[in-house]
Amino acid sequence: MMEILALLIVGHMLADYPLQGDFLARGKNRTAPIPGVPWQHPLAAHSIIHGGFVGIITGTIWLGLAEAVVHWFIDDAKCRGLISYHADQALHIGCKVLWVAILAQIGGAA
Repeated sequence: MMEILALLIVGHMLADYPLQGDFLARGKNRTAPIPGVPWQHPLAAHSIIHGGFVGIITGTIWLGLAEAVVHWFIDDAKCRGLISYHADQALHIGCKVLWVAILAQIGGAA
């Protein structure tokens, strides 16, 4: 399970930094949206990328879906100033720990 956790963290770093890019990073922010771009679209794309990594790494589509949903809410809270950047990252990594704990309980990705 430690290997799965390590891969989930690597996937998170890839999806949150090089794969996010300026368009998604700026476009997902409802408080300062890109003119003509509904903020929900970039936020959904970014969250689905994260969910895809989790689903592929864990082999469980339901954990991927859970990641996409939770990632949406965490990032939106950060963009609205409800949580800090550090809290955002801590919550994302905490989710990865939770997904591994769930995976261990259901006996997946052995």
